[in-house]
Amino acid sequence: MTEPTEPSTSSSLARDPTTVVHPRREPFEHGLLPIPRLIFSDPAQTLIPLKQKLLELSSNQRVDLAAISESLQISIEHARLVLDTLASILHSDSEPLVVANLVEIDSVGVDVHDLVLFLYIQSYKRLLPRTHKDSAAVTDVWPSTSAFDGYLSALSPLQVNSSFSFHPRFFRDAIRCVIIPDSLVRSNSRRFMPSQADEEAHQLSYLQKHLANIVSLLAEPVEGEGDESLCLGRVVKVAASNPGNNFSACGCIVAYRVLTMDRFEHLGFLIQFGDKGSEGNSFSQCSPFFANSDPDMPAVPVPAAQVHDWLLQNVAAALEYISERTSSKENGPASASDQDVAMTDASTVSVKVSTGTRGASFIEGISKSSYAKHASDIKGSSVKVLNCHESAIYILAPLRYATVYGCSDATIVLGAVGKAVRVEHCERVHVIVAAKRICIANCRECVFFLGVNQQPLIVGDNHKLQVAPYNTFYAQLEEHMSEVGIVPTVNRWNEPLALGMVDPHDSLSHPAGVSDVQAESATLVDPDQFTNFVIPSWLVEESTGSTKDNPFTLPDAYMASQHKNHKNLEEIRQLLREASLEESRKRELSSALHVYFKDWLYASGNIRQLYCLQGD
Repeated sequence: MTEPTEPSTSSSLARDPTTVVHPRREPFEHGLLPIPRLIFSDPAQTLIPLKQKLLELSSNQRVDLAAISESLQISIEHARLVLDTLASILHSDSEPLVVANLVEIDSVGVDVHDLVLFLYIQSYKRLLPRTHKDSAAVTDVWPSTSAFDGYLSALSPLQVNSSFSFHPRFFRDAIRCVIIPDSLVRSNSRRFMPSQADEEAHQLSYLQKHLANIVSLLAEPVEGEGDESLCLGRVVKVAASNPGNNFSACGCIVAYRVLTMDRFEHLGFLIQFGDKGSEGNSFSQCSPFFANSDPDMPAVPVPAAQVHDWLLQNVAAALEYISERTSSKENGPASASDQDVAMTDASTVSVKVSTGTRGASFIEGISKSSYAKHASDIKGSSVKVLNCHESAIYILAPLRYATVYGCSDATIVLGAVGKAVRVEHCERVHVIVAAKRICIANCRECVFFLGVNQQPLIVGDNHKLQVAPYNTFYAQLEEHMSEVGIVPTVNRWNEPLALGMVDPHDSLSHPAGVSDVQAESATLVDPDQFTNFVIPSWLVEESTGSTKDNPFTLPDAYMASQHKNHKNLEEIRQLLREASLEESRKRELSSALHVYFKDWLYASGNIRQLYCLQGD
């Protein structure tokens, strides 16, 4: 055994952003599943024997679909969901599960240690959604929930106009003043995502609290008695007196435990150094323990307690760094990703986009506008669309991750997302996306036009969701899909999987007896109501892209409806051309068509697509 490497002290840790430790956000943002059997009240006690059981079922430290189902006592469907979720959030792009095709995933399986860490963080609780600092600023862009909303949305434009003598949008605004009983108002009210700094600090604090157990799950014992000062159990001795913890009488988990370089590398699932994360060096190369290891020689294992101390000091320094950065921002101008953004007109759209830490691009606070982003505009591999209202947002780029949060009355087109999309706390939003997978949580009266390789996941308190096949294209779409690994021949848009209505990972209190209630699933859009979505040509980058049509094949019923609509349109055009009308009657007909079309634009929400015609 080599001499122990002395960990750096907190005061000596560099403040260079490239060396600051960060939590990997992907497991916390896209990797939490509301499946009760995956959530353990005491993960440290439960996962140690479970890990041994999983290792016994595997000869190569990997477990397949059947082994996961048997060990966790979950259905094959839920076991496959676990594998699909892990494939979307693992940190190494060379991991066999990540590179496996859709057919191979079940048999390739996952490394036991990655699975155990994934199960451990299912105990994580998200931060509570925040309220807007200036609620008056958003009153006009997010109408209060009303008992009349469902009635209005169910009416056709002609029915609405015959029921009321004024436009339905004006009526909706007027009834906001009516006092509605609490029993008629649903729980999906305005939500604002916590700031990036607050979320990161919350995730780091969770890791700080659970670091000893996490390192212990990866460590392995060595024969013989080790130095007590190197025993990981000494850092958790204080917990030995707590009931339910699986510690020995001396307070040590095991006499002497070490981490090999391979086991140490699994910590990169939860932690990264600098902004690049897995896109930079491997996790072990960022540590003082294995940084100069000879690739042709096995590295000497490191005492687990030493690894724990080093990580703990780095996490403490990172929390201090976040605190200092937050304090400096409070005394100066803040970025769009770390502050509440008041809703403004189209003339100020340009200030709503920012690039946050670790390559995430934020589009926040767009109101009554049209906005487009292309591959050349996106820095990093993920996008977050936050608190946008009555707008059309186009993100025509290849991405790894995308989040849509707190939006209302908007159309959002996401190009090609190779890992995962999450749409949360949205109302009356149309989302059009080609993606590997999508999770929909706590949304209301939204329509999703999907080209997805995995089942759409629906969790939380949803209401009147609809799903439909993918319905658009742009010149570079197929190129972007190929770049991020989306298969156009597989589209599971019509197989939504609904889990629990209550998300055990939030910090909200829930009424007794609802934890086992299944989330409301989505219905399929009627083929006769399905239409293609045309992205305005002037919003598309000039390119030699080869995509000329929707890359996903439409189901027969939707294709037949398209043909029928085109045929009807041609017949109407022919009738109009052949009609011998006086000039005054032609003007009346033109005016009537214009009125009906305008009513349809407002009633269907498609009026938002015309914001791109507004001048600055």
